[in-house]
Amino acid sequence: MTGKGAQAEQQAAGYLQRHGLKLLAQNYRCRAGEIDLVMQDRDTLVFVEVRLRSNPAFGGAAASIDGRKQQRIIRTAQHYLTTLPHIPPCRFDAVLLEDPEGVKLEWLKNAFEA
Repeated sequence: MTGKGAQAEQQAAGYLQRHGLKLLAQNYRCRAGEIDLVMQDRDTLVFVEVRLRSNPAFGGAAASIDGRKQQRIIRTAQHYLTTLPHIPPCRFDAVLLEDPEGVKLEWLKNAFEA
């Protein structure tokens, strides 16, 4: 993880924790891909993609989570779920940042469906 990317993930994790989520894993990796943050929101398991985009010329942070990226995240989440004794309700969120300091941060709950 690059310095700015790691800083953006830390900002996102801190923001979500301040909003009541519990951090379970960071940078979960398997053969299928990587999930930036795995968090718990009450009884729901939340897989979080953190996107940092300083240049909106190419559609900004949200546009960078295309269908192919979503499928990689879903496959990685499915792998993560195999490590659990039971499967809780799940959702996929995105945290979008325009700068690594988190000054402009947007939290998209249920950013996409599996």
